[in-house]
Amino acid sequence: MTKEIYTAALIIIGDEILSGRTHDSNTPWIAENLNEIGVRLYEVRVIPDDRQKIIKTVNEMRKAHDYVFTTGGIGPTHDDITAESIAAAFGVELELNDAAYGELLAYYKNESEITPSRKKMAMIPKGATLVDNPVSGAPGIKIENVYVFAGVPRIMQAMFDAIKHTLTGGKPVETRSVSCNLAESIVADGLAEIQSRYAEISIGSYPKYQNGKFGTALVLRGIDEEALAKATQEVADLVISLGEDHPIIA
Repeated sequence: MTKEIYTAALIIIGDEILSGRTHDSNTPWIAENLNEIGVRLYEVRVIPDDRQKIIKTVNEMRKAHDYVFTTGGIGPTHDDITAESIAAAFGVELELNDAAYGELLAYYKNESEITPSRKKMAMIPKGATLVDNPVSGAPGIKIENVYVFAGVPRIMQAMFDAIKHTLTGGKPVETRSVSCNLAESIVADGLAEIQSRYAEISIGSYPKYQNGKFGTALVLRGIDEEALAKATQEVADLVISLGEDHPIIA
């Protein structure tokens, strides 16, 4: 029997994210692309460039989800420790990978350009396979259900695109929304009652400010199209009964 729901975790690795110096833009892109193939991004963690923290988090997440994606920490500098930490998480050695070295050589053209720091990017956990990087040469890594990507958005996206066709997913999550000019507190009780009858549908309530008015956007998500349609109609009927003349249903 085919699984209906596949889940993934994203581990964002980097002190620069936690310090606020760099803003993460990878999460929404990965979430959208996973949803297209029926994989639900279930959990996102941001952790520092800390070996033990990376090991612990990767081992926890790879047991809990179908897929784990990491971003950051696979460059040439001293604080790029993701590859060695992934190797330790799986209990394998980090070794010079001939194919990865060949990709660096093809990118830099001259072996004299491959400094010890750059050579570090060809050090791969034993038993791992490479993820193609058509942007900057240094490959990503796949080991079991863990995919190790660069943190730079353009490179990360190219790496993800290279493996996207290999991922197995279930039904994509569909989204519907009902927008109204009512406060959250007005719709809260009725919304909770509807949610109690549709356990398979996730219903979220989000305050909004538009055209000089405060209101609420009610967002419904699920993989059962029939249940989603019914729940959406009930939410629309609810806000109408509470005084909303023209709810926007999308």
